[in-house]
Amino acid sequence: MSLVAIGLNHQTAPVELRERVAFANDRLERALADLRGLPGVREVALLSTCNRTELYAVADDEGRALVNWLATHPEDPMGDAGSLQAYLYRHAGDDAARHLFRVATGLDSMVLGEPQILGQVKQAWAAARGAGTLGGHLDRLFQHAFVTAKRARTETRIGNSPVSMASMAVRLAQDSFARPEDSVALLVGAGETIELAARHLAAAKVKRLMVANRTYRHAEELAHRHGGTALPLEELQHHLHLADIVLSATASREPVIRRADVETALAARRHRPMLLLDLAVPRDIEPEVGGLRDAYLYSVDDLERAVEDNRRNRREAADAAESIIDLQVAQYARLQATGARSGPIRRLRAHGEAVKADVLERARQQLAAGGSPEAALEYLAHTLTNRLLHPPTAALRDAAASGDDAMLDAVSRMLPPDDDASDDRRDAADAAP
Repeated sequence: MSLVAIGLNHQTAPVELRERVAFANDRLERALADLRGLPGVREVALLSTCNRTELYAVADDEGRALVNWLATHPEDPMGDAGSLQAYLYRHAGDDAARHLFRVATGLDSMVLGEPQILGQVKQAWAAARGAGTLGGHLDRLFQHAFVTAKRARTETRIGNSPVSMASMAVRLAQDSFARPEDSVALLVGAGETIELAARHLAAAKVKRLMVANRTYRHAEELAHRHGGTALPLEELQHHLHLADIVLSATASREPVIRRADVETALAARRHRPMLLLDLAVPRDIEPEVGGLRDAYLYSVDDLERAVEDNRRNRREAADAAESIIDLQVAQYARLQATGARSGPIRRLRAHGEAVKADVLERARQQLAAGGSPEAALEYLAHTLTNRLLHPPTAALRDAAASGDDAMLDAVSRMLPPDDDASDDRRDAADAAP
């Protein structure tokens, strides 16, 4: 049985491959059940964001079944296991723990130190717990990851001036022809990324803000918070021509903005340019839109260049965070080693608690029957001592009879110093010159 982490991310796979193994929230429970049913899989959690899909598991076969499952994803339209396996990475043991700690801290993110990933890791943990696929091993791992991320953000500058894909997208708009103060922005979706984008656009004093979402009430609430107007997603095509900036981040498995939609919108705009920012995986905007004249389309991978400066500025803080992660991995490894060897300790304590409860109940019965407190206390002390000492005493007799010096020495180290031996040592010390 070993801890493994398996997946692909923005560093190993382009967006067209990542979207093939992206999991929406409504598919997580079924996916986790399928994963838990694989041979040799004891515990499993699934983390799926726009930049990564990863499995964390305790498994008997070092994750081979998990690799095959992920590479032959049941809803993968291409169905070519080999095409995905080449992009997968696999970590085991302490390396798997280190990977999760780096992910939770934001050190493995496209935008170095971005804060949203910790919330996504917590959601993955909660989903696995809710689906019943999270056991004690993975639960401790994730809890340790949360502590590590908190320490890194508290003790280093990795969390200063927090950035996100949404903020980088708005910054890109500010540096382009579509400056927010002169532009109409259309946000598609109502999740955390869109919430952040709305916040950044409002701070940039966007000229007008529209929010489209499949659940109109969510669009209305978000628009109200940021001084915008809401519209149902089915009316998106009728308003698309109004937008100078389109930023989309939904959980749809299919594009919500088609090439034909943008082509019609550009004609209505008399070919005034549009900036389209697709922060979703799977992608919300058909890639063919990028081939249209006057349509400037950026995906999450295109923003990689825009965040390079952010990486350089945060490298010093990241180095400090890496040191914290090294310490936390070592501590986690020690805790795991201790836990693996703690079976005898747990049994010894459980035996002691059971004996205490039984003897205490019998002493109470004696008192209830009219016995004297002195007799009850004598019974309690005598019986408790005998029953606690009987098993180790019998084991020591067997060890002495069989010549098991290792056990005798181990028990001697657990006991307080012998009084006679202590007196002999003091006498020898006094006699020394």
